[in-house]
Amino acid sequence: MTASIMAAIAVGKRPLGIAFSLFKYILRLAAPGLGKPHLGSDCRAAELIATLQQRQGPCKTLSQHLRQSYTIYNLHRTIKEVLVMAGSLERGFIALGMAVLLAGAVVAQEPGAAQADSAMSRPSENAVTAPVDERAEPSTASVTVAGKRIDYTVTPGTLTVRDDDGEPIASMFYVAYTVDEVQRGMNTRPVTFLFNGGPGSSTMWLHMGSFGPVRVHTPTDQVAGPAPFDIGPNPESIIDFTDLVFIDALGTGLSRPLGNAKGEDFWGVDKDVDIFSSTVQRYITKYDRWNSPKFLLGESYGTLRGAGMADELLTRGVTLNGVVLLSTILNYGIRTPGFDRIHVTYLPSYAATAWYHKTIENRPAELEPFLDEVREYARGPYLAALAKGDDLGAEEMNQVAAQLAAYTGLSEEFLKQNDLRVNLSRFRKELLRAEGRTVGRLDSRFVGIDVDEAGGEPQYDAADAAISGAYISAQNAYLFGTLGYETEMYYRPNFYREIAPAWDRGHTGPDGKMLAANTAVDLAYAMRRNPHMKVLALNGYYDMATPFFGAEYDLKHMQLDPALRDNLTFTYYESGHMIYIHPESMTALRRDLKGFYESAVPTK
Repeated sequence: MTASIMAAIAVGKRPLGIAFSLFKYILRLAAPGLGKPHLGSDCRAAELIATLQQRQGPCKTLSQHLRQSYTIYNLHRTIKEVLVMAGSLERGFIALGMAVLLAGAVVAQEPGAAQADSAMSRPSENAVTAPVDERAEPSTASVTVAGKRIDYTVTPGTLTVRDDDGEPIASMFYVAYTVDEVQRGMNTRPVTFLFNGGPGSSTMWLHMGSFGPVRVHTPTDQVAGPAPFDIGPNPESIIDFTDLVFIDALGTGLSRPLGNAKGEDFWGVDKDVDIFSSTVQRYITKYDRWNSPKFLLGESYGTLRGAGMADELLTRGVTLNGVVLLSTILNYGIRTPGFDRIHVTYLPSYAATAWYHKTIENRPAELEPFLDEVREYARGPYLAALAKGDDLGAEEMNQVAAQLAAYTGLSEEFLKQNDLRVNLSRFRKELLRAEGRTVGRLDSRFVGIDVDEAGGEPQYDAADAAISGAYISAQNAYLFGTLGYETEMYYRPNFYREIAPAWDRGHTGPDGKMLAANTAVDLAYAMRRNPHMKVLALNGYYDMATPFFGAEYDLKHMQLDPALRDNLTFTYYESGHMIYIHPESMTALRRDLKGFYESAVPTK
């Protein structure tokens, strides 16, 4: 409050004029004899504060905070309640004080005024409060899948998660696609909960690109053109054999903290697993889905989340039929600087990328047999050479460099300059340097153009830049246009700038505390306790963000009993991180998922 008053004084007469206008209104409430309060005065308050807000743009001022916390009507009623408790003389001072404080808070945000808190000085992400009361706005539509018309209900809405004392702490936004069952309480149709990762990403990618009945179509390895984008029915949807619930992570999309909770309360491996597990519990309770076969489908960091949730939900009595891991990363520990495992992990992906761009000599006709050879070399001679560290001799260094060059298309000299350890950014810049191009991180089939060829790493991710605009536009056009969902909040495609630096990567698993999470341990624990649960790992060869050899390593080091190993399946696609953007791979994904669901749901 003091900062607001000082800001008001600093800019001179303008706040006094604003204060005087507010003073007249508040005094009218305080002293009915000066003019009987009526609906017009309510409207005048609304108009005045709205005008002040418009002058300030989207920044969150005190007046905005009050308006958004109570609504204008309740704001002026609150003022009345304060004033009625005071004497007549006191009322005047209170009214003047309120007016000055409100005016000062407004002017403090204007150009040239005292600098506001940095979080408030930019467009506020939390200027509009999420609803405590749960929302659900269903509508009906249809899609043709596998030659059959599927009538479904699509419901955008929110689920309110409460703490153990019953206080609301989070409003979790979702969009659900359901095919209605006739008899309530007997819905044995599968339901799948889907989420992207980051951490810090909304579930826009899976929602608008993968398995729902509506998706945006983008070129498979080219930059998407400008609007209008191709948003339409998805004939490869899996809505014909499972209901789908797309959930946005807290702080992304339209999911927000409630009450006294802050985003940081949910930003960490274990806190994130907890809030998502509570959201799933709330959904199956609200919509009577406890007896439905239940699946999780996570992408990228969402796989780490999903693996942790499998164990957490089981502890809470929610038994899963299956977990789908799309572009898997479960173990952050092997990415710690100083460990060589990450270089071994990347080698098959480097080789696949070089094969695609035809930068290797004697290029094999088929990709997969070639990658089998690279896998064996990576886990054998390459890993052994790196393990020797500074004891690696010159002759062996030359031998390994020659073999790596044959697999990756990089020069032997460059490989030796990097001590046989080429990080991802350097590889993406070096592979096509002679052509003046870089390769993508999310999907190495995509190529980008930097300002020059001399840099050590790409200036941007060509894959991300190629498709992000189409997905963001599609999400907003579909949610707010087609579905007509109304909110004063805007949809956050991601919230990396706040979430990433605040994220707690530590994790407490079944065997205790880890400094860097590895939820493969949790997944294995859940698979031992629930031997009927199936796991499907979907991998893109050209995914450089979560390389497929890393998924193999994480999942094949779960120490599963031989009796459980058949519950784990791997499939591969000639695509990248978002496997579904490649049409042929999307068709294969649907086929593989259908078989997986059939294996995981008991037949009657």
